[in-house]
Amino acid sequence: MPQITQLPLIFFSQLFWLLLVFGIIFFGIGRGMLPKIQSTVDAREKKIAGDLEQAQAARAAADETEAAWRARMDAARAEAGRLAQDAKQKSAQDTEKKVKAAADKLNAKVETSEAKIRESLAAARGEIETVAAEATREMVQRLTGIKVDTKEAAVAVKAEMHG
Repeated sequence: MPQITQLPLIFFSQLFWLLLVFGIIFFGIGRGMLPKIQSTVDAREKKIAGDLEQAQAARAAADETEAAWRARMDAARAEAGRLAQDAKQKSAQDTEKKVKAAADKLNAKVETSEAKIRESLAAARGEIETVAAEATREMVQRLTGIKVDTKEAAVAVKAEMHG
């Protein structure tokens, strides 16, 4: 069979061309394209690393800003609490002054009213004593027929009422 006898000749020829094509491909891709691809990958890795560093710096800045904000908020809350406490104290003092003024006014009215009541009571007692003295004088005169002076009757009634 003639095909089998040609096989070594064809095989070596095909092997030579195969090695030649693979060599060209290896040197073409390996030496020409691979460095470009590698530089693109390296550039991409550097960009990612730079972006990560920027993100980390931004996160640290955000954390510092948040801490400063929280400190300002805490200070503002403390100030608001102090202002509220001051307002409460001032309000309590104002209320105390108003209540004291109202109590003083009421006490003055009460004292005036008590004085009026004492005067009215004294006037009423005086009238009662006068009426009682007149009634006593008339009763003594009707019952015993003795005429009693109005002053004597008033002294006797006064002695009975206060004694």
